[in-house]
Amino acid sequence: MLTRRTPISISEAQARMAAVPLTLSTEEIAVQDANHRILARPALAAYDYPHFRRSGVDGYAILEEDDHNFPRDFEVIGEVPAGAVFDRQLKPGQTVRIMTGACVPDEAAKVIMIEKTREKEGDLVTVLATEKHSNITEVGTDFQRGQEVMSAPQEINPGGIAALTAFGIQKVTVYKQPRIAIIATGSELLTPGTPIEQGKIYNSNGPMLKRLVEESGGIVDEEIQLPDDNDLINEALREAINSHEIVITDGGVSVGDYDFIGDAARSADQLLFNKIKQRPGSVTTAFVQANTLVMALSGNPGACFTGFYLYMEPLIRRYQGMPSRIKKVRAILNAPYTKTNGFDRILRATFEQKDGTYYVYPNGTDRSGSLANLQTTTCFCTIPHSTDPIALHSEVETWLLPFK
Repeated sequence: MLTRRTPISISEAQARMAAVPLTLSTEEIAVQDANHRILARPALAAYDYPHFRRSGVDGYAILEEDDHNFPRDFEVIGEVPAGAVFDRQLKPGQTVRIMTGACVPDEAAKVIMIEKTREKEGDLVTVLATEKHSNITEVGTDFQRGQEVMSAPQEINPGGIAALTAFGIQKVTVYKQPRIAIIATGSELLTPGTPIEQGKIYNSNGPMLKRLVEESGGIVDEEIQLPDDNDLINEALREAINSHEIVITDGGVSVGDYDFIGDAARSADQLLFNKIKQRPGSVTTAFVQANTLVMALSGNPGACFTGFYLYMEPLIRRYQGMPSRIKKVRAILNAPYTKTNGFDRILRATFEQKDGTYYVYPNGTDRSGSLANLQTTTCFCTIPHSTDPIALHSEVETWLLPFK
């Protein structure tokens, strides 16, 4: 059904997406499963760290009153490997052999590096010189009891997992990842692995969207591929809306006779937009139905890729209390682009940074249906609508993509 649409600007479309109210929820998970999850509550130190005086070197522990008149001999009365504790009292003229990471006796003031000592016969060692520093990490140097080991919100990484584990923390509270369904529509679509047919194409957008969702912090727990059948599409859409926070559709959103997603958008509880002043992907549509956000992306790969980053990635990140990873900058167009546009053109591009200035370069074709440059695209840049070609070295709005 051909229906007139009222286009809005890219910035207005992004603003409407940012205004969609979300219900954020949390869950408690094991620290070992928390890599790249978003911490929702601060993790606190249950005790001082380190919780014992720890040696930073292999060497010999001495008393403060013995820290003079070098070189001099000491009586070695014990050895403390990592994990052990020396349970006797050091006396003047005595020392214990200490390994890196081992517990230093409370009365010891300094650990002399082994390189500054010479072993002698019997239980004697010669200390040749003192140390400028104690080589002892004191109790609570890194963290004190009750201090935040990790603040919230932030993304937990392998280093963070190490820090949490060091405090014996086994579980953390993180934001739940939004559950997302992907519905690809089009009778022309083939499933990967089936023989190619005349007039048919493989569903390449589906696998791409799933990985984009995962990289952004969402969970794709349902993938559906349907022919151009209004009843099948409406039923799948209804079921997905009832069981997911977000539904992403791919295809069926233009103005042709088989663009059924566009029809669903017009009858939704809230239509956010169904036309944007941009190329590619002007027909990108968003609506809310039963408190579920439906993002209807173009079936053309270039437009689908672009639409996801401009409108979908920030929403998925917001579900976890985090800002978009996409960095918006001003850059210099450092290669010619001669096409003119009635709408703003979002070019797939690459960038470099020199002396604090960003430079962008159009990355091959800008056709909506092309996917050859998706692998190598590192940013988008905006060519403003105009009847005249943009001048070389013009400053352009640029989005640096998070995964390259």
